[in-house]
Amino acid sequence: MPREQGRKLIAQNKKARHDYLLGDTYEAGIQLVGTEVKSLRAGRASLVDGFAEVRNGEAWLRNVHIPEYEQGSWTNHEPRRARKLLLKKEQLRKLIKSTKEKGTTIVPLSLYFKDGFAKVEIAVATGKQAHDKRQTIAARDAAKEASRAMGRRLKGDE
Repeated sequence: MPREQGRKLIAQNKKARHDYLLGDTYEAGIQLVGTEVKSLRAGRASLVDGFAEVRNGEAWLRNVHIPEYEQGSWTNHEPRRARKLLLKKEQLRKLIKSTKEKGTTIVPLSLYFKDGFAKVEIAVATGKQAHDKRQTIAARDAAKEASRAMGRRLKGDE
């Protein structure tokens, strides 16, 4: 059977882009068990409370919810278990260096299949303050209003 080609999105963490200022992003493989892969292929996962941490020179993805596979038996996995991230040494070294700074964390942005392999996109992030969030929302609303005004002008409504 031929291997899948391309990228198939499973889950996305939209709240992370709202709550954090994102820095460097990395693509990492995930060490999964069989029922986790089957559950992901069914398109079921949640990244909402997920984060990554580096311990003993290894990166771990925590609090990512992959529900149990419905047709699984006693071999089913635990939904919120820690999963090892597969990164190159240089990427891991950069992650360790950047997370030693105060106020930084590693958040998962999206979970997807790329050419048949499960991958997660992670980013080094710092938390936004409430006023930063308001500024982001105000800038987005201003851009929307400007594009609407341009659209009305092009149509000749104004």
